[in-house]
Amino acid sequence: MIDLNHIDALARRLSDLVPPGLRESREELQATFKSALQAGLARLDLVTREEFEVQRAVLLRTREKLDALELAVAQLEARTPDDA
Repeated sequence: MIDLNHIDALARRLSDLVPPGLRESREELQATFKSALQAGLARLDLVTREEFEVQRAVLLRTREKLDALELAVAQLEARTPDDA
């Protein structure tokens, strides 16, 4: 889940970039920026850091098993006489 405090801070920073003549409606602009940011982020296919770390750990374990299997196959091939 995306931290809404980060979205609020980004919306505030965007509204600060608006020229001084348009700042009368600063709260309205900030709300519009926040809404647009939330809508844009909602459309992205994002995962949480926790989900990412779980998948990373699974991938690392799979890599370790694959490496062990490759080594075992190489050792078996080295012991077997080549009849071909």
